[in-house]
Amino acid sequence: MDRAALLGLARLCALWAALLVLFPCGAQGNWMWLGIASFGVPEKLGCANLPLNSRQKELCKRKPYLLPSIREGARLGIQECRSQFRHERWNCMITAASTTVPMGASPLFGYELSSGTKETAFIYAVMAAGLVHSVTRSCSAGNMTECSCDTTLQNGGSASEGWHWGGCSDDVQYGMWFSRKFLDFPIKNATGKENKVLLAMNLHNNEAGRQAVAKLMSVDCRCHGVSGSCAVKTCWKTMSSFEKIGHLLKDKYENSIQISDKIKRKMRRREKDQRKIPIHKDDLLYVNKSPNYCVEDKKLGIPGTQGRECNRTSGGADGCNLLCCGRGYNTHVVRHVERCECKFIWCCYVRCRRCESMTDVHTCK
Repeated sequence: MDRAALLGLARLCALWAALLVLFPCGAQGNWMWLGIASFGVPEKLGCANLPLNSRQKELCKRKPYLLPSIREGARLGIQECRSQFRHERWNCMITAASTTVPMGASPLFGYELSSGTKETAFIYAVMAAGLVHSVTRSCSAGNMTECSCDTTLQNGGSASEGWHWGGCSDDVQYGMWFSRKFLDFPIKNATGKENKVLLAMNLHNNEAGRQAVAKLMSVDCRCHGVSGSCAVKTCWKTMSSFEKIGHLLKDKYENSIQISDKIKRKMRRREKDQRKIPIHKDDLLYVNKSPNYCVEDKKLGIPGTQGRECNRTSGGADGCNLLCCGRGYNTHVVRHVERCECKFIWCCYVRCRRCESMTDVHTCK
């Protein structure tokens, strides 16, 4: 074995050792770290050496071909969370690796992953939805042997209306099945009253995320006929873009329901006068009220909003008034230099002007 190969093996072993130390096997949410892992690293390490609990490792060993989809599902969830909250006080910030705090030494989403707040609810829902979406996409793409297109719709349709099921419908039911098997931890295995409440909440929000993917399934059709007459249509079911699913979950977040911190036979609304109103499986639930995220709290890992860029003219969440929590903002001028008014000159080069612009940037005090 040459020196380069030995060096590569040594680095891989060092990464493997670090992962084993940093990721306790039973910790909830550790699989989320796969979403920021470098491409190919999880596959090289193998299921046994990844930050998964024992049930997840066993499922991964039985279905190792799903590992790229698991990593992609985590990446989708993280990306959409950050996109939906990019202008808000809590901006779905993830733990950054550094020389003093290595990647994985704390939960990916920090305090929010176990706080039982609305933010916890959104994280679990969007990550479960991401896993459904990525696994289902892999099935439709033919990347796996045990799932493909949804065969239950074949040969159906309406001859009188001139359409039939065909093409490749996304088998979202398989994606949902796998997401449940991979993420849902039995409540009976939880210890302590508080842990059982939080686990029940997380399980419900996992399912709410999956339901969002199923709810937004749409029907696409292709016309067949002479000169595009659309005499017959072939139709199939397809998942919506993950951005659209993210918007639905953000709306659910805005209307999430606070539940009691005591579980009897089932979860109940916290407000006694609202307990007759049913809780639906696509609702997001939380136990504890969120902090305001305005001021830095090092103990909880909340960075605060000082230094965040804000929009002076906006009345929304990204506006300086709300984002800066009434502390005011600083304004500084940023100079931009770019190429502009480019023209092709015969022959053969492009001539551009050098344009400068000045922009006011506002940041929270």
